[in-house]
Amino acid sequence: MDQSPFGNRVPFIDLSAHHSPIRAELDRAIAEVIDSGAFAGGPFVEKFEREFASYCDCEHAIGVGSGTEALWLPLLASGIKPGDEVITVPNSFMATAEAISYCGARPVFIDVDESTYTMDPVGLEAALTSKTKAIIPVHLFGQPADLDPILDFANEHGLIVIEDAAQAHGAHYKRKRAGTLASAGCFSFYPGKNLGAFGEAGAVVTNDQDLADRIRILRDHGQTQKYHHSAIGWNCRMDGVQAAVLSVKLKYLDKCNALRGQHAAAYDEAFAEVEDIVTPVTADYAEHVYHIYAVRVQEREHALWLLGKKGIQTGIHYPVPIHRQKAYGFLGYGIGSFPVAETLAHQLISLPMFPELTRSQIDTVVYALKEAVLAVALA
Repeated sequence: MDQSPFGNRVPFIDLSAHHSPIRAELDRAIAEVIDSGAFAGGPFVEKFEREFASYCDCEHAIGVGSGTEALWLPLLASGIKPGDEVITVPNSFMATAEAISYCGARPVFIDVDESTYTMDPVGLEAALTSKTKAIIPVHLFGQPADLDPILDFANEHGLIVIEDAAQAHGAHYKRKRAGTLASAGCFSFYPGKNLGAFGEAGAVVTNDQDLADRIRILRDHGQTQKYHHSAIGWNCRMDGVQAAVLSVKLKYLDKCNALRGQHAAAYDEAFAEVEDIVTPVTADYAEHVYHIYAVRVQEREHALWLLGKKGIQTGIHYPVPIHRQKAYGFLGYGIGSFPVAETLAHQLISLPMFPELTRSQIDTVVYALKEAVLAVALA
């Protein structure tokens, strides 16, 4: 296999390197859960909920079983029902739309800004109908969407706003934590996230006491107390092991985000003079936490092939926009419905990005991508 002058293969993410320095803390935390037997909900979940609410500077955090459940439950708790419409964006993970669908509502998509890749508020007016009840902006790749115009539009039309902050742990919008500016914010703690569990987990944050109470009831089979069900709910509880792991890792989140920012700056500087590589833009209203560092290139498939030959793992987020997925064909969107999202789907390459990434690894990625882009240009 060909290698760059810098040598080694570069993983897309390295969880072993991430966990190794804190392994003893993690082992102790998991052992405490085992010794207590508090595996489903309970004190470890309650402890993490307090810590995460404090970290986000909001009143409530409700631990749930996944990021998908974190998106679904606030919609249910807000009364979203069959026949309603919820506006969101097509360049997100499928869960954003699934949560809407599992309320019986209809996702309505609008395009995204070409610089930030997040919801373009200009499209809201055309998407509004008498059935519109909510908006879900997605804080993509670790950068918050431009919330002020979205919130202004929602307030003008009596709509709920729920932030999909699944990739934005610790990010800021105008000095406020992502997830805390709207009715609720939804986080995923999937293992590869900036704050990742040892399996599936998620959380909802909110400053609305009534909404928090409804979500807590819905996540536990609709129970107000054991065997007393005030609503038809579901089992969406966070487990104790995940909560204990998250409590340990939360202490290191800001440090890890700062390292991601340093790596992003190194990439930015290295690619600054390369016309055929478009690096991420950080909006002036945002503090980006670089869950994903995605660049835009032409002839992506050839570039990916060349990077793979040199042992560099990459990702694509997301190769098929939600409106072009077979599962959502019934919505009737065609090619060209959302040109920016569709262009991004064909051009973005997600480069290795994790806190423990070394400068040597960054140099390896930079050398290889420059070489790949040059090879494409000369082909």
